[in-house]
Amino acid sequence: MAFLVGGANSAAADAGYDIDNSLRFATGDSAYLSFTTGTPTSVRKATWSFWHKKTRDTTEVIFGSDADYMEIYSEGGGEIWFYIADGAGKYLKSTRLLRDFSAWYHIVMALDTTQGTDTNRMKVYVNGVQLTSFITETYPTENYDVPGLADGVVFHVGSRIYGGASSYMDGYLADFAFVDGTAYAASDFGETDEDSGIWKPKEPSVTYGTNGFFLEFKETGTNQDSSGIGADTSGNDNHFAVTNLAATDQCTDTPTNNFATLNPLDAGSEATLSEGNCKYTGGTTVGQGQLQMCGGTFGVSNGKWYFEVKRISNNAFVGIYAAEHGSVNIGYTNAFQSGWNGYSHGIYTSDGNARSGNASTAYGSAIDDDDIIGVALDLDNGAIYYSDNGTFMDSGDPTSGASKTGAASNFTTTVETWILGFISDGSSGGASVYEFNFGNPPFTISSGNSDANGYGNFEFAPPSGYYAPCTKNLAEFG
Repeated sequence: MAFLVGGANSAAADAGYDIDNSLRFATGDSAYLSFTTGTPTSVRKATWSFWHKKTRDTTEVIFGSDADYMEIYSEGGGEIWFYIADGAGKYLKSTRLLRDFSAWYHIVMALDTTQGTDTNRMKVYVNGVQLTSFITETYPTENYDVPGLADGVVFHVGSRIYGGASSYMDGYLADFAFVDGTAYAASDFGETDEDSGIWKPKEPSVTYGTNGFFLEFKETGTNQDSSGIGADTSGNDNHFAVTNLAATDQCTDTPTNNFATLNPLDAGSEATLSEGNCKYTGGTTVGQGQLQMCGGTFGVSNGKWYFEVKRISNNAFVGIYAAEHGSVNIGYTNAFQSGWNGYSHGIYTSDGNARSGNASTAYGSAIDDDDIIGVALDLDNGAIYYSDNGTFMDSGDPTSGASKTGAASNFTTTVETWILGFISDGSSGGASVYEFNFGNPPFTISSGNSDANGYGNFEFAPPSGYYAPCTKNLAEFG
């Protein structure tokens, strides 16, 4: 189990420079951005800088060129590869592993084949630290001309398409910069926060070169222009073509304000996550809820929190669960047995009953397909409330404080930390499909509502005093 508590992430630091948007890629969508290069400033010097939030423990291509397999990717075990090829291959494979699915990583790769010392020709930085230990390291020869940087090649962000073979990524990218003609260090794109010691982004001050670009993902259009998702804001107008990406893939989950998602490390063997770990698909094994359980990435001990869950199909148990509970931990025991009483809270969508383990009380009505459940957790008073399409069940009033008017559960069990987001589907043979919106929705929002701090994008307004689960709010309230 791995989850954030309070402000334990780079986004909790005072960024100064804020990243407003990221882009969510899904392998199942075969989604990517592409751009055909012109005459380069250099085929020997270049820099890549980007922020990446992983969502799967599989190999993911982050950047690729259609010439001789030049690519950057993260392997299933978490290793980072910086790969350029001419048949023999030159690459670095790191011993550093990227395995935290709740965190954003800053990755910088610098290439300069004019260097006399081979280890200076390819450099990799993660969160400001240059990597010096590699599983494999094979460097290009001095003054090597990289085919993947030449005129007329196609750059792909989010994929590699070469020789009839295609690979794609699942995850988020933010502030993706490419520099043509200069090898920069990580310090040209980020800096260490003086108070927290956390690595954080800063506005790049670089010379991009002819084929250089800076993708901030501020627009939502699908054309290859300044209004498109792949708009280049470096000043070069090297805009990218958009393939299988839509406005809903533009996100507010960023390195300077990280939002909760579902956690693949806490997913049962029959639970499948997609859409940036915001979409859950359950299995079909009846009576084995532990195989289909999944929880979120953020844990909270204080404050008031709000998130939404959209039912797409079939029934499930939706709510929150305790971070630690003896031998009865997520993924190992069925959520509907007595050992979970007091350590999970939620509603069963077939009838709207409030449940804690196998204890159930009448509360609301059945949740229909396409309905949106609102979950309002008040840890200051030990209560939780559920709404159906904006109306709180049982005349619940999340702002009622200590009176807990219409609360679904009163927390009597001593639990230090609660995980926001919990789902289990084991009572029927139909695979349940649910989409979680922690403020960074995987589905289209028709109205648009943020919390009092201006964070999150919800279909229905969070109750007064309740906040979206993001690191800026956790740093203040969690």
